[in-house]
Amino acid sequence: MATHEIANLVHYYRKQSGLSQQELARLAGVGKTVIYDIEKGKESVRLNTLLKVFDVLNIQMKFETPFPQTTDNNS
Repeated sequence: MATHEIANLVHYYRKQSGLSQQELARLAGVGKTVIYDIEKGKESVRLNTLLKVFDVLNIQMKFETPFPQTTDNNS
């Protein structure tokens, strides 16, 4: 997912939740400028910070690997 898509996603769900940037920041335990930076598409936001914001907004992230998964525990 591209940075601008994440920015749009966070902005959309924040608005749908009826939260201001300041309220979302408080609930996520981050600074208001972090929310502003995310919504403006700043690329230097830490993953753990983004995950906190996603958690408050009930956004789930799914990671996929290009490698096949095996059930063999000896690998």
